[in-house]
Amino acid sequence: MTLDEYLLIGQRIDLGSHTFRADEIKAFAAKYDPQPFHMDETEAEHSVFGRLCASGWHTCAMWMRYNLEKRQDMEGAGWGGDGEKPVFGPSPGFTNLKWLKPVYVDETITFTRTAKAHRAIASRPGWRVMTLICEAFDSGGDKVLEFESAVLLKAE
Repeated sequence: MTLDEYLLIGQRIDLGSHTFRADEIKAFAAKYDPQPFHMDETEAEHSVFGRLCASGWHTCAMWMRYNLEKRQDMEGAGWGGDGEKPVFGPSPGFTNLKWLKPVYVDETITFTRTAKAHRAIASRPGWRVMTLICEAFDSGGDKVLEFESAVLLKAE
């Protein structure tokens, strides 16, 4: 098994789906993004969104939750390659965040990731940085979220 095969480079992985409920949207907004269109149905009706919708940060947070759950599943996968089994480290961040459509109450969103590539880090022997395309889609197949992310990987 190669590292590319283990990391599923180029393959879109379904991370799971989540239905955004009104109480959850309001609770997240109250804590992290207290905009009227995330917290009050009447206020939301008079906003550009027309009805209550989730914070974009809430959508991102749910992507991360499902990504971490899937990564934990993957850690149980066998490693048949040379050397030690690769170990995921922290993320150095993300770029190109786009909230493409609002996520409304009772919408079910499906989260995905696609590992694009990985490369050695010259200043950290034995470590690599892997780049990911991160996306979320509504039940009609429309993309509601996308960003590029990176994760550090210990792989000799």
